[in-house]
Parts: sequence; C-alpha cells; structure tokens
Amino acid sequence: MNDIINYLFQQYSTYSQLDVGLEIFAVIFGFFSVWFSKNNNVLVFPTGLVNTSIFVYLLFKWELLGDMVINAYYFVVSIYGWYYWTRKNNNEYTPITKLNISDKKIMLLIAVLSCLFVSLMYTYFDKWSGVVSYVDILTTSIFFVGMWLMAKRKIESWIYWIIGDIISVPLYLYKGLAFTSFQYFIFTFIAIAGYYKWKSIYNRKNQIA
Repeated sequence: MNDIINYLFQQYSTYSQLDVGLEIFAVIFGFFSVWFSKNNNVLVFPTGLVNTSIFVYLLFKWELLGDMVINAYYFVVSIYGWYYWTRKNNNEYTPITKLNISDKKIMLLIAVLSCLFVSLMYTYFDKWSGVVSYVDILTTSIFFVGMWLMAKRKIESWIYWIIGDIISVPLYLYKGLAFTSFQYFIFTFIAIAGYYKWKSIYNRKNQIA
C-alpha cells in the first residue's frame, strides 16, 4: 500500500505547498463546473474560468504545454459559452441541440488546427517526449472539439468529454498529477450522466414542441 501511495504522490515532493494547494483548489472548481454542466446550468462557465486559469499557470510552470493550451482554450471558449448560453431569442435561452453538417465541418477544422498547433509548440520548445506527446496531441484535439460543442450546447459534446476523460486518467497519473488524474476519473462518470441528462432534456422539449 505504501508503495502505491509513494508512486501516486512522490512527484509532489518537488512541488511547493502553494502549487499543490492550487491544484487541489482548481480540481474542486473543476468538479463544480462539470456538475453544473451536467445539470445544464450556466454556472458551468464561471466555475470553469477559475479552474482553467489556475491550471494554465500550473501547467506552464510544470512545462506541460499541451495541457496548458487546452486550459487556455477552455478559458477563452468559456467566455463565449457564457454569452451563448445566456443570450435570448424570442424570450428563450439558447436550447440544447444536436450536430448538423455545419457543426461537423467546424469540428474537423478545430481538430486539425489543434493538432498542428500543439505539434508546433512541442517542436518550438523542444518538448517532444515520445508517446506521451502524441497522446497529449490526441487529447487536446478531443477536448478542443468537446469544449466548442459544449459552448454551442450540443448533446454530442458529452461523447468527446467521456473519451477524453478516459484517456486522461492514466495519462495524468503517468505525469505524476494524481489529484488531476482522480479529477478525470470522476469526470468520466459525471460526463456519462451528463449525456443522458441532456438527451432527456432534449427529447422532452421536442416532445412538447
């Protein structure tokens, strides 16, 4: 048991208490954000802004560039999503919808550009580290698409969150960020619940219509 605990938390011995405290604080707000998202509550965005701003600082400091870019992107898109969710059309807030052809084209563009951008960052800063870097690029692409779909209030966003969360659990554990790995483990189950919750809201609204 001690060996497992040492494996999970040994890397934290090199971090300052402030940085460890900030990671835990960010993880807590990450839970709040995903929970609000599952419940179709606009508070997903202000809580998400707290979470991502802290992680941008920490991940830059720890030289995890792909992860840092993901969180910086989340921060920007959260501002847009906050606006998009709260705008009104005919006195109704933007509803939950499904993907259309235009959405799929934008998704493909986001995925390709995110892969290219993170690859260039790793090359420029000379931070390629084998398989982990390629997995970083993959998760960046998945999460970029998922966040954009979340901001647009698309049901399918949850599918991308689920896939990205599952990959991130062992990835962050390997990187020595046990608290963040645990966060993504819990996120996986919340994302599954979120998918069914949003699908139920969508079906109920369309039945009424």
